[in-house]
Amino acid sequence: MRRSIPKAKFRIGQVVRHRIHPFRGVIFDVDPVFANTEEWWLSIPEDRRPRKDQPYYHLLAENEETEYIAYVSEQNLKADNTGAPVRHPQVRELFSKKARGPYHARFLQLH
Repeated sequence: MRRSIPKAKFRIGQVVRHRIHPFRGVIFDVDPVFANTEEWWLSIPEDRRPRKDQPYYHLLAENEETEYIAYVSEQNLKADNTGAPVRHPQVRELFSKKARGPYHARFLQLH
């Protein structure tokens, strides 16, 4: 039996916010299903562990204190419609931005 690949709800360049934790970021890559290590997966408390059979997003993320790369399941994200820029230092390398719109990839890389 062949399973279909889930369709991503969010797109590259979109700014999203975590549903539980206080951080947001711009999406720079999408995995159709979980593609990280089992060690990473098991480090999440079992009662909060998201399903593996959904899209996972790579974010140039930020919270009030710092900027970093985050890997987040679709079920834990929601759109951030504030229009506020993301301050992560790599945003300018990967994206251009129009006023209050989404970020647009400078380079398109398919894998």
